[in-house]
Amino acid sequence: MLKIAVPNKGSLSETAAGMLAEAGYSGRRDSRELVFTDARNDVEFFYLRPRDIATYVGSGALDVGITGRDLLLDSESSAQEVAELSFGDSTFRFARPSGAGIELADLSGLRVATSYPGLVGAFLAGHGITTTLVKLDGAVESAVRLGVADAVADVVSTGGTLRKAGLEIFGPVILESTAVLISNGTERPGADTLLRRLQGVLVAREYVLMDYDVHRDHLDAAIALTPGIESPTLSPLADPDWVAVRAMVPRADTNQVMDALYDAGARAILVSAIHAARI
Repeated sequence: MLKIAVPNKGSLSETAAGMLAEAGYSGRRDSRELVFTDARNDVEFFYLRPRDIATYVGSGALDVGITGRDLLLDSESSAQEVAELSFGDSTFRFARPSGAGIELADLSGLRVATSYPGLVGAFLAGHGITTTLVKLDGAVESAVRLGVADAVADVVSTGGTLRKAGLEIFGPVILESTAVLISNGTERPGADTLLRRLQGVLVAREYVLMDYDVHRDHLDAAIALTPGIESPTLSPLADPDWVAVRAMVPRADTNQVMDALYDAGARAILVSAIHAARI
């Protein structure tokens, strides 16, 4: 039975559970449950703190897990990233007091507050910079004002929270993080199926099916707009001069492609959602 670690709370939890449900797995109904067995799919889910998942998977106690790339790198465990899952995106940056004029090289010998000492320490070491890392579990942006650090390294979205704390972003991006599927590198029955299913969910979210009719004189132009994955599907119509076409189209481009198809002579253009896929 494949043992899967899933975030039990936080920003990754709900989306991870929804993605697994779309992939055909059954999950817990009670948020207090720590272990749930999906006998139909021969898997067992363990609901853990996102920060602990890489440690459990890396140790071999669990086979695979869903966590953030930032948490994986910060854990310094032997777990390996298998695939991006395209949710829970975050950006890590350094911040300093506004007007301080500190650059990345100037951090040598200074104190840097962060909730991710493993991640930040490895980044600084890679740039030949030695600092004193001050580990905090939250409210990192207050560390400078309270006198426990000279700069901070934290997740940044708009930077508004940092500005309110009198800080400004500087230096290169430390990490662009996202949710990832991780494993301990050991081949386990069911792991490949899990990966294919999750990738199928990502494809279903990224693409739609587009159907339309087009005169054979305009077929080449229409196909150029909807090349599909390998190739579009063509079906004859009762009128031999017309063809029905079906192809997968990136969801974000749906309306632009429909407009272009109509201008190219296509008619009866329909769009359908994809609920599952295997590419």
